[in-house]
Amino acid sequence: MLQNALQRATSAANRLEAQRARDDTRAWAMNRRARTRHLIELGGLVVKAGLVELTSDDRAVLLGAFLEIADTLAGENPDQIKLLWRRRGSRAFRAESVSAKDNG
Repeated sequence: MLQNALQRATSAANRLEAQRARDDTRAWAMNRRARTRHLIELGGLVVKAGLVELTSDDRAVLLGAFLEIADTLAGENPDQIKLLWRRRGSRAFRAESVSAKDNG
């Protein structure tokens, strides 16, 4: 009985601490949360593109591919390449949106 009460109190304290962390409005905390959200979204794009499965989650292969992209963009006509990739990505987002509407 005492152990259950201690566990409930610990859980309540953890919930309170998590709530405080979410409500922290200090600039550094807000910047950290924004950066974390941004990184999670970028990771989601890697998964959405199927790269995790295609590379068997090999981080070195993924980094190599990203370095290849960076080299491509550092070369000639980066704006033209970005435009091509943006169009392709926009089509993929639209197709996903239509698919989500059709399925649910």
